[in-house]
Amino acid sequence: MSTGAQKVGLGLAALGRPAYITSGRGDDLGGHRSMEQMRARTAQVLDAAYAAGVRYVDCARSYGVSESFLASWLAGHPALDDVTVASKWGYRYVGDWQMTAETHEQKDHSLAAFQEQVAATQHELGSHLDVYQIHSLTPDSPALADQSLLDALAELRDNGIRIGFSTSGPAQADVVRAAIEVTRGGEPLFRVVQSTWNLLEPSVGPALQEAAEAGVHVVVKEALANGRLVAGDPQTPGVHEAANVLNLPLHQAAFAAVAAQPWLGHVLSGAVTPTQVEENVAAASISLSSSQIEQLLVDAQDPREYWTARSQRAWA
Repeated sequence: MSTGAQKVGLGLAALGRPAYITSGRGDDLGGHRSMEQMRARTAQVLDAAYAAGVRYVDCARSYGVSESFLASWLAGHPALDDVTVASKWGYRYVGDWQMTAETHEQKDHSLAAFQEQVAATQHELGSHLDVYQIHSLTPDSPALADQSLLDALAELRDNGIRIGFSTSGPAQADVVRAAIEVTRGGEPLFRVVQSTWNLLEPSVGPALQEAAEAGVHVVVKEALANGRLVAGDPQTPGVHEAANVLNLPLHQAAFAAVAAQPWLGHVLSGAVTPTQVEENVAAASISLSSSQIEQLLVDAQDPREYWTARSQRAWA
């Protein structure tokens, strides 16, 4: 297994449902988006990821039927016992497999939602589930103040599941710092954090360093900014030029910059083709110096600007 592969996880956000917000995904998938076609595509990408050495897979209740797709693949490979499976609760998928659905997912961080969704996840994934995360903690979420919910999460932890959370929005750092202070039974409750860090939105970096120093496993999502760091964005020409100076395709430079962070546990590939998996694994093995990464951060945006733009991306 390559050093790069050890850092890479496979995220199923773009594979478990017909519509998503990643630029270029439509060209990769074409018109092949029936549930069975996407199930087959997911299996193909999982096969490629495993062959490349990837052993961490991330899904969620709101990623369409990603848990079912992953469970089917695992059932077809009963000898595999070295895959870490992470999932998330807190959003429901309500898109009904429709490309033009008005709403694709709904957020609910209540105790009732946790109880409903953890039962569904355990039904799908059974003993394969290793990590269970609150999906998209933000400052307005009631989760960290809900003592009954925290107790229920601690009970799941005490039954052998690592508890984590993901973050989004311009206040990611504040949420990370608050969550890693939460304890139950004299022990930290959260042992995994999944945040967005990329060349356009690196603001959470210092907080992730603190989390790693506290023993929390750090996972990065959206390393390519939902496709903005693949072909290039007219609004951010500097990072494209910086990648050219390094003689690297922009997406390789962007992925390598995440993999080079000293606090990183895993960086998720959002691949929807085997080739993309292979490219991401190769990029994770590229060595970049601190000064090279600093040059690539030339177009880093104000977090509020970045997240406002993300919220306006079309599902396609």
